[in-house]
Amino acid sequence: MKQIILSLLLFLALPAFVAAQPGAIGNTKTDKKLTAKLEKALEGFNGDVGVYVRNLKTNRSAAVHADSIFPTASMIKVPILCGLFNKIHQGDIRFDQELIYRDSLKYDNGIVGSFRDSTKIALPKIVHLMISISDNTGSLWLQAMAGGGAAINEWLSNNGFAITRVNSRTPGRKEGQAKYGWGQTSPREMAELVAMIRAGKAIDPIVSARMYRYLGMQFWDGEALSQIPPYISTAAKNGAVNQSRSEVVVVHAPHGEYVFCITTKNQKDESWQRQNEGYSVIRKVSAIIWEHFEPKNKWTPAAGSDKYWF
Repeated sequence: MKQIILSLLLFLALPAFVAAQPGAIGNTKTDKKLTAKLEKALEGFNGDVGVYVRNLKTNRSAAVHADSIFPTASMIKVPILCGLFNKIHQGDIRFDQELIYRDSLKYDNGIVGSFRDSTKIALPKIVHLMISISDNTGSLWLQAMAGGGAAINEWLSNNGFAITRVNSRTPGRKEGQAKYGWGQTSPREMAELVAMIRAGKAIDPIVSARMYRYLGMQFWDGEALSQIPPYISTAAKNGAVNQSRSEVVVVHAPHGEYVFCITTKNQKDESWQRQNEGYSVIRKVSAIIWEHFEPKNKWTPAAGSDKYWF
């Protein structure tokens, strides 16, 4: 009888768990004006798209399909970062240790995958390559060091994230991998994960600060970040596969920090040009959010030219 009652209580609690995210549980109010702007901006998109925005100062939010499941693509490297630093915090891994690259680790021809066998490299440099340029071989190496996808997923679950999961090279996640690829998330969850790091609540304040510094070192700045003045501090991670484009960003805006995540899937446009519809909608949404929160701080990206964007 006790087991039945416990199961019933868990079942009844599940919807609240799925909707509630760290840092924003029951505290947000809807920003109706921003929501309307975003809904209009997303009209006619040839695929599925979701957006979540929260002003970290006022706790007002806007959401469009924010709890739908989307591929993470390379945004999965944020959970990998958390899983790795959790191991470091527990003493299982030394942050300053030297690693030895082996050819068996190679996934693609990125920077790490181009190393010669037996190359020595410090762990922090692999972390930097994973976050700043999104190196895939280095990221899979760190995923394994973090205990694999299962350990990272356990950390996510323990911290209130019900949707965000590592799928690739993770037991029991074949169905998720077939549908979403390396990882899966929702706009709300990915935004709130980065907001948790910003707030110093991921693992502990010192660890969060170290992770947040890495998120502030982005090489890929041509989409969401291109719509934010270069003198404004940001922390971000983006991702892309053929039918999906995504980005999560914290913006240290003058009138209050905000976080947002935009994700797409099932895109008809699978091109890899700057004009790809997914990239274009990310830039469009980023500009709308910036102008909504900073109406007197207008800025024209790239002086109206695509000359310096690739």
